[in-house]
Amino acid sequence: MPTVRTPFVFPRRFTWGVATAAPQIEGAAYTDGKGESVWDRFARRRGAIDRGNNLDVACDHYHRFKQDFALMRRLGLRNYRLSLAWPRIFPDGDGRLNQRGLDFYQRLIDSLLAHGITPWVTMFHWDLPQALENRGGWRARVVPDSFATYADTIVQAYGDRVKNWITLNEIRCFTVHAYGEGNKAPGARERTTARRSSRSRSRPRTSPRRARGSSRPTTPCSIPFTAVITPRPICGDAGPAARS
Repeated sequence: MPTVRTPFVFPRRFTWGVATAAPQIEGAAYTDGKGESVWDRFARRRGAIDRGNNLDVACDHYHRFKQDFALMRRLGLRNYRLSLAWPRIFPDGDGRLNQRGLDFYQRLIDSLLAHGITPWVTMFHWDLPQALENRGGWRARVVPDSFATYADTIVQAYGDRVKNWITLNEIRCFTVHAYGEGNKAPGARERTTARRSSRSRSRPRTSPRRARGSSRPTTPCSIPFTAVITPRPICGDAGPAARS
């Protein structure tokens, strides 16, 4: 069997770190004015989540973030990708701003920096406000328009300390899987809707660039995709006859 040498090499300046998402770890699902997300609703659907777990407490990061950051520093971590909960800042997705939610992330980011850890902030990691889903969700224009306001708000609020922004996490997961296959929130099975939502999700990507450009034009802003690497089979020098 020949030795397989991978061509994938991380560059010298590659940034290593760890990552989470707000709905995975924060808990406090309805605390201090936070609105319901599609994942809060989906987790309560019978059979949707293993063992019936929900987002109500999770890792209780909302109340323990200082302790969590102290542990991260002890581990030598220097870069942390987190996400902000859209419905914690805008409980209905748009309209009324929840100042307590905005203030929570002020404290969190300040604590992160005080522990010597650089924040990489994801604007949207699947937890669409349920109120927007009730108005059509990613099927409708209301979501891109509301995301524009949300993105402007958080860039203005935290852009003096956050230097790395990520817009929409893994688009396929909250469009095709969420609206077509039904295995992610909101759990719909609408093939046509899945295609339409995949197109509409491209509209919000211009808003973070607009907000960033108006105040901090040099701030990096990116988008992550789901990647699957499938290695090619290695058959050595064997010909078709030998392989058969």
